[in-house]
Amino acid sequence: MNRLWLCAAAACALWVAASGAVHAQTSGSQAPKEQNIDGDGPPPEQDLTQAPRMGPWGFDTTGEDPSAKAGDDFFRFANGKAIDKLVIPEDRSRFGAFDSLRELSDSRSQAVIGGAAKDAGPGTDAGRIKALYASFMNRGRLFSLDSKPMQAELAAIRAAKTHADLARLMGKGASSLYGSFFGIYISDDAKDPRRYAVILTQSGLGLPDRDYYLTDQFKDKKAKYLDYLTATLKRINWPQPALRAKQILAMETEIAQVSWTRAEQRDDDKTYNPMTPAELAAAAPGFDWSAFFAGAELSGAKRVIVSENTAFPKIAAIYGKTPIAVLQAWHAYTLADSASPYLSRRFDQASFDFHSKALSGVPEQRARWKRGTSLVSGQLGEALGRVYVEKYFPPEYKAQMLALVGDLRVALGERIKKLDWMSEPTKAKALEKLAKFNVKIGYPDKWRDYSKLVLRTGDLYGNIERSAAFEWNYHLARLDKPVDRQEWGMFPQTVNAYYSSTKNEVVFPAAILQPPFFDPKADPAINYGAIGGVIGHEMTHGFDDQGRKSDGDGKLTDWWTKQDSDQFDARTKALAAQYSAFEPLPGAHINGQLTLGENIADLGGLLLGLDAYHASLHGQPAPVIDGLTGDQRVFLGWAQVWRSKFRDDALRRQIATDPHSPDMLRVNGVVHNVDAWYAAFGVKPGDKLYLAPEQRVKIW
Repeated sequence: MNRLWLCAAAACALWVAASGAVHAQTSGSQAPKEQNIDGDGPPPEQDLTQAPRMGPWGFDTTGEDPSAKAGDDFFRFANGKAIDKLVIPEDRSRFGAFDSLRELSDSRSQAVIGGAAKDAGPGTDAGRIKALYASFMNRGRLFSLDSKPMQAELAAIRAAKTHADLARLMGKGASSLYGSFFGIYISDDAKDPRRYAVILTQSGLGLPDRDYYLTDQFKDKKAKYLDYLTATLKRINWPQPALRAKQILAMETEIAQVSWTRAEQRDDDKTYNPMTPAELAAAAPGFDWSAFFAGAELSGAKRVIVSENTAFPKIAAIYGKTPIAVLQAWHAYTLADSASPYLSRRFDQASFDFHSKALSGVPEQRARWKRGTSLVSGQLGEALGRVYVEKYFPPEYKAQMLALVGDLRVALGERIKKLDWMSEPTKAKALEKLAKFNVKIGYPDKWRDYSKLVLRTGDLYGNIERSAAFEWNYHLARLDKPVDRQEWGMFPQTVNAYYSSTKNEVVFPAAILQPPFFDPKADPAINYGAIGGVIGHEMTHGFDDQGRKSDGDGKLTDWWTKQDSDQFDARTKALAAQYSAFEPLPGAHINGQLTLGENIADLGGLLLGLDAYHASLHGQPAPVIDGLTGDQRVFLGWAQVWRSKFRDDALRRQIATDPHSPDMLRVNGVVHNVDAWYAAFGVKPGDKLYLAPEQRVKIW
């Protein structure tokens, strides 16, 4: 089943979840532990659908650490006591504000699912929600079926006797649980954003990143992967499991060696390589592209966009030289691995033990009701979201958010006008792009039609396969048609936000519009630092190192003068160097180039939140609350959003794979570049975060 990495699809999200979810809570408290891993729902005596409050005026002052010096560690200063008290729940690799709201959203979604179970009728969205959830919760049937649901696919793998046969199955991976050496999806064409395009990406790795195969810091994870490969092949009674596992690992290591790094994959110019299928076949021989496209139901495709063009010939060559028996075993493993969460407990538990416990250090699997809720949200996201917003997103929230977005838009426009390093022609283009920004708040104006999706209460595996096919057919049907600009890339119940470069729009789902991000009862300075910073973050993505490459109509094109481009690159290079010097864990440095776009957006977001707060005062002095000035509260509002704690394995994984810096650096790495922070907290030379004025990076 093809999984789309959002930032690779012309969009950049605020945050990428590590795994799982936990109970909603106020910062600084310990999340309740789920006692029954297979429980059918949350404890009946608890109402987990109420949003938390962060103190009487929006900031949890009990979570501060007054013994810490703001200029030495502002993250610790704002959040230290809360972090000390926080115990990461056993079913989580990390815990923070995002995780708290994710659990709130899950609890609310669970309430929606419960309502659907009562009102479900045949052929209705409520009926589909009920059927999918029931199929996941029917553990007795899953136990009795064990591996039977995937036997037809395993038989197809055994029957595939040629490289072409297996390439065809890889193409079917777009609409099923089969794996592939090449990812395929349909999205906006970056150079013609009015149309959809078929996009191909490198794939084929079972570990989270190429570094897991090639660097010593993940040597132990690679060894555990070999064990998991072997055990998975044994569970499906595949011949010679130990030998095949070693061969699969050796083959994937070869793929890792020729794959692009994640930092390289961020480059929108280098990843735009349009070709005809014939040109692709000539450029990357060794892989049967005709069979692949036939499997994906794209035999008639006239044009594809190849992302990592120099890696494709090398991966295709690896495929071509690999014996059929090894490729069959790889297919069998990837199928079983993808299917494991939807099979009996022995498959499901083994998948958790490797992917979550071994790779991210999570001690316990999430309660089954939580996983069932996440499944429904993922497969029927807008059907569930439609009811979710009726219950939990009042109209006044949308109005308040639109006003905040307007404030931030004005603030960004003023910053662009005042830039001393940008010429007037480029400023004019930047302001034109800003004027064309589209804003989506809460939920879509039109909803997905799921009427053709068949879901059955006793067929979880079949439901997953039909959902995958339904989704792929939905995208296939849009080829050669105008891009649907009303479509959303996230569901209303998703705790996140994003910017799309091809649509030039910022999107804020309903679920993120809760404390500590947004609280209509909070002090405005806190809201401007929190949700204002988030809005500013997404707007700044339109002008980060990749977003700046697209114009106001979403077209990938160079609208900068050479001098302005050189100025921008010099400033972003300095920011990348700053972050690359951070070492959150021994031997694990931040990749300043991988995280550059998000770091630019964080810096811009906080500055815009501060500017918008100042503008909201209309020349009047900011009130002082609990001895804190308005500027101080804006910075504390931003810091509170990133109040979190990680397990070491999860943090090391994020550093290697995630374009977002770890949360503590989304505070400390940003504030020491902001002049107003020095004045607000009296930061002086000699403080650990102090940067001389000429060393502070100023971009937007």
